[in-house]
Amino acid sequence: MKYVELIRSLTDANGISGFEDEVVDVIKKYAVSEKVAVDTMNNVFLGKKQNAGNRPLVMIDAHSDEVGFMVQFITGNGLLKFIPIGGWQDANVAAQRVRVRNRNGVYIKGVVASIPPHFLTAAQKDAPPKIENMLIDVGATSREEVINDFGIDIAAPVVPDVDFSMNSNGIMCAKAFDDRIGAAAVIATMEDLAREELNIDLIGTISTQEEVGLRGAEVTVKTVNPDIAIVYEGTPADDTFTSGYETQAALKKGPQLRHRDGSMITNPRFLAFVRSIAKQYNIPFQDAVRAGGGTDGGKIHLVTGAVPTVVIGIPVRYAHTHYGYCAYDDFINAVELGKAVLRNIPGDLNY
Repeated sequence: MKYVELIRSLTDANGISGFEDEVVDVIKKYAVSEKVAVDTMNNVFLGKKQNAGNRPLVMIDAHSDEVGFMVQFITGNGLLKFIPIGGWQDANVAAQRVRVRNRNGVYIKGVVASIPPHFLTAAQKDAPPKIENMLIDVGATSREEVINDFGIDIAAPVVPDVDFSMNSNGIMCAKAFDDRIGAAAVIATMEDLAREELNIDLIGTISTQEEVGLRGAEVTVKTVNPDIAIVYEGTPADDTFTSGYETQAALKKGPQLRHRDGSMITNPRFLAFVRSIAKQYNIPFQDAVRAGGGTDGGKIHLVTGAVPTVVIGIPVRYAHTHYGYCAYDDFINAVELGKAVLRNIPGDLNY
């Protein structure tokens, strides 16, 4: 399993939107065959060394940030009031373990605190939990201790306290599969194609701040100015609450190809080409029509005269929680599909 350690390193790295530095360091470590550049927003650009500059330019993208939290203020008794960064369901946050980055870059372990049931009224016990009422406890007893001894300040980033693991059946468990699994796919694709001559020029981008409005991709696409784009995304799986023909993102069924989501209607001609390549090379895939959600493709497809863009989604159970499940086979099939598409894009593409 060639890319397990890459996936482990990326998911274990801490990096909410705007604080992706650790993720960038991991990318630099593993992306050894490309020209690597990083802008002031921490967007990463991986340039294929065989790029000639006179052929169609294809951009493959993922995002580096994860959902998390930020410290809003510190109470007198040493608890941390926080706000969500990215989309969270309130019920998934209570009583979970977290890591809080202090001013020296050290992550301090804490827990999302709750009032013990012994002190709750019947009405309070029945009330749904709200993030706005939660606090993080790092084991301090005063505001001064938090600031002076723990080194935690207002605006400190907070991430789930979870380490990567993998079952014998190839199912991986980690935080941040949305979208570190996509970032791993970009790196794997670029590395595997590093010594191949293609009909196209190829640039990989790993964009920041997707979870707070697709902000990094708005910069990367304008910098690259591609003719066509592929987005690798850790897509929310639906196989735990749907059945039969409803399911469009099941583990071990192959990558998901989105026809529509809340940010983009996929170019039907490019999507038809990608589906034909998947069938030609016997790569399993799942078609999906999503009522909501969005990816970096939402920004990428709108610029430079419109960029035909397709999303190759790698299903992730329980996205935007502390613990996600993802199948290594789906990751490999996503990378294989991406490579097959890139190898077969004609030099005179027209979508």
